[in-house]
Amino acid sequence: MTTDLKQVGGAKKAWEEGPVAKAVARFPERKEEFLTLSGTPVDRLYTPLDTADFDYEQDLGFPGQYPFTRGIQPTMYRGRLWTMRQYAGFGTAEESNERYKYLLDQGQTGLSIAFDLPTQIGYDSSHPLAHGEVGKVGVAIDSLADMEVLFSGIPLDKVSTSMTINAPAAILLAMYIVLAEKQGVPSDKLAGTIQNDILKEYVARGTYIFPPKPSMRLITDIFEYCSDKVPKWNTISISGYHIREAGCTAVQEVAFTLADGIAYVEAAVEAGLDVDDFAPRLSFFFNAQMDLLEEVAKFRAARRLWARIMKNRFGAKNPRSLKLRFHTQTAGCALTAQQPDNNIIRVTLQALAAALGGTQSLHTNSRDEALSLPTQDSVTIALRTQQIIAHESGVASTIDPLAGSYVIEAMTNRIEDEAMDYIKTIDEFGGAVSAIEQGFIQREIQESAYAYQQAVESGERIVVGVNKFQVADEQAPELLKVKPEVEARQKAKLENLRQQRDNAKVQSTLQQLSKTAQGDDNLMPGIIEAVRTYATLGEICDALRQVFGEYEPSVIF
Repeated sequence: MTTDLKQVGGAKKAWEEGPVAKAVARFPERKEEFLTLSGTPVDRLYTPLDTADFDYEQDLGFPGQYPFTRGIQPTMYRGRLWTMRQYAGFGTAEESNERYKYLLDQGQTGLSIAFDLPTQIGYDSSHPLAHGEVGKVGVAIDSLADMEVLFSGIPLDKVSTSMTINAPAAILLAMYIVLAEKQGVPSDKLAGTIQNDILKEYVARGTYIFPPKPSMRLITDIFEYCSDKVPKWNTISISGYHIREAGCTAVQEVAFTLADGIAYVEAAVEAGLDVDDFAPRLSFFFNAQMDLLEEVAKFRAARRLWARIMKNRFGAKNPRSLKLRFHTQTAGCALTAQQPDNNIIRVTLQALAAALGGTQSLHTNSRDEALSLPTQDSVTIALRTQQIIAHESGVASTIDPLAGSYVIEAMTNRIEDEAMDYIKTIDEFGGAVSAIEQGFIQREIQESAYAYQQAVESGERIVVGVNKFQVADEQAPELLKVKPEVEARQKAKLENLRQQRDNAKVQSTLQQLSKTAQGDDNLMPGIIEAVRTYATLGEICDALRQVFGEYEPSVIF
């Protein structure tokens, strides 16, 4: 059956001038502007007029087939549910190991490691700059010895592990590879992901170490090494999550994330790698925000746009190179310290958007994370949220259940088109690295964040419990607190390690690593050798700092 758009247009006009006009005269619509969370106007009604140029095969197609709008697997969740990962880590490796075992016992299907701030920026727990931060926002990992404790009793060939680590990603991956060797697990059996996305650190998060050029070299060295030695490993998780947390819109999240992805692909190709050798192991990481319909459309648009970029821009031939595989985390920035139990509902809606949008893995934030690291009770509720959506809601029974909805298809088209316009602008700057160096991406994010904050403060954007429906004299919930003695214990362990290891061998591997860094050879074998000697994270980073230097950010106004 074909749709007569002219007839639909006439009928819509008659509806607006008749029933709608009468209804509005009696019951005026709310005075607020009807906008998506990103600030885009939302129409009263969507009809075939909003998808007039829609081509089913070109724009939608079938799951598991180009352009992958409807999902990257032919049967999606009917074959296997998304991986349920709860981002976790705090204090020492011993404490985090207990939390991981608890979550696995409760039905979590993949591990997601949170590292403390010193680990993320390449400092040992004994470094003066680490004082007061050891184990606070994640687990402290100083050496292979800590990694051995972190995964004690957890066979690495039986789990998929995601590590949220960027600047020192090569070092943490090396620790994981050597730990697997000690468990008798060959590296080609390892499955997981390192975030390894340094470009978003420069614009949104700040846990960088080295300048862009050597940072990009480390990333492409990982691509090359893993394509041969660790073929099941996702060598990068190109992260829009933190860009969105910094305040950008849904369109900007897609655009800036994919622009970073383009930069990584270009760097790898320039380093001599064939696109189809590494592109199948690229993965992405997105935020699930509060606007359910916009978020579903965002995920679909990102998947379609990346497939077209890889096919048309890079000439990828392997269908797996065209697939945008992504992890989702619910929006930390949407959590409120006020009335924290409300966050359970927020997280449920965000997780539902991720499932409807076809995510490959999902982390659900806990209700108390606006106040502290989550308690065991809170993280259990967050995991149960995923399990209830997966097993009780029915949304995993059919593929892309909102496809064909006029509003979803119209939003998907709009987000793709507007994101592509941003990518073209970034190309005019000379690519993502140049756009970052010139402050373009940072300014765009800052302006969007400021506009949103203004809307909240003025009351135009309602946040329940914050600027409306407040409760006086709220009771403070029970919170997880990392004890101060964690730092002392970690420092003592580190000192003991340095006394017991072969320090001459450590220094030899570190000197060789610095020498390799001065040339063009792949750095991964040298990093792995240093890890085997129990060289610490900080020592390995210092060996590279001597050659690469440290990044000094520009001030953006």
